[in-house]
Amino acid sequence: MITRFLWQGMDRNLRLFVLLILAVGISLPLANLILAATNPAHVPSWVLQLVGKYLCYALLALAVDLVWGFCGILSLGHGAFFALGGYCMGMYLMRQIGSRGVYGNPILPDFMVFLNYKELPWFWHGFNHFWFAAIMVVLVPSVLAFALGWFAFRSRVTGVYLSIITQAMTFALMLAFFRNDMGLGGNNGLTDFKDILGYSVQADGTRAALFFASSVALALGLIISAAVVGSRFGKALTAVRDAESRMRFLGYRVEGFKLFVFVLSAAMAGVAGALYVPQIGIINPGEFAPGNSIEAVLWVAVGGRGTLIGPIIGAVLVNFGKTWLTGALPEVWLFALGALFIVVTLLLPKGIVGLWGQMKSRSQSRKARAPA
Repeated sequence: MITRFLWQGMDRNLRLFVLLILAVGISLPLANLILAATNPAHVPSWVLQLVGKYLCYALLALAVDLVWGFCGILSLGHGAFFALGGYCMGMYLMRQIGSRGVYGNPILPDFMVFLNYKELPWFWHGFNHFWFAAIMVVLVPSVLAFALGWFAFRSRVTGVYLSIITQAMTFALMLAFFRNDMGLGGNNGLTDFKDILGYSVQADGTRAALFFASSVALALGLIISAAVVGSRFGKALTAVRDAESRMRFLGYRVEGFKLFVFVLSAAMAGVAGALYVPQIGIINPGEFAPGNSIEAVLWVAVGGRGTLIGPIIGAVLVNFGKTWLTGALPEVWLFALGALFIVVTLLLPKGIVGLWGQMKSRSQSRKARAPA
């Protein structure tokens, strides 16, 4: 009933886009599992892994758009929530290795044995259960977002100052996770995963299932975001973005609106990171790098801020370009990224989706002015 209510509240374009995401999530894994490798329509496993990564990035971009596009909070630290969700999943995957590690210790991961840990740190307990890890994937980023948002929003920190605080947060976490005494693998991070829910991570069936799970998570994230934005709460949220002082004058508690959407966005980013890690096979402190959060903002800007569909398109297109360009001309990518910033700022202020809307409105106006 809840899903039906959310589905009916979406407009036609969003419904079609959700169906497209689910169609891709079903068709590509089936083409990988059913068709023979010699069949031209067969989808190799590396393609599933690559597109699955794009879907996780798209969910992260959607989370950034929810706070930036509809609430006006330019967060430069969403990469931290993404990485925390990934670490929670990585801890579960490390506990599943057991005695199959290099040192054969059934309790301690290999890096702990190498660093002479005598016992498992307290915060690792429980991660041998998938249900516990799934809860932590959502809870840990949400708690961090709640703590940061509670103090920042109540202090009325806005604009560039809030952006600097979020970027400082992710940079501080990156430095902390690089330390070996954190008990999370140091600069090497967590890797060499074996199983997830009893199935080999490297098996084609597992990769197909992870790809499908990524597409379902993205579709659900889009449905939930559309429900939030399209509700009365979403209208008030947009008003906070456009005229925060007026909303305060009218008696609205602006901090509550900001805090809710910030925590929801962090939870979505954590889920994206959790689905990212088993498909890529590693999580390390480099995921906390401030540049990753800035790239996520660029995906939203390229696709179209405040459009829901635009960030997904922008994340897929920019990362596809990054994959192709870093393989063909790796030294050019950073220059291309800088040029993309300039082009979007000057020529595409509303992104790709906004450009399409402008072209459509111009075409309709020309038809209206045309003589009968």
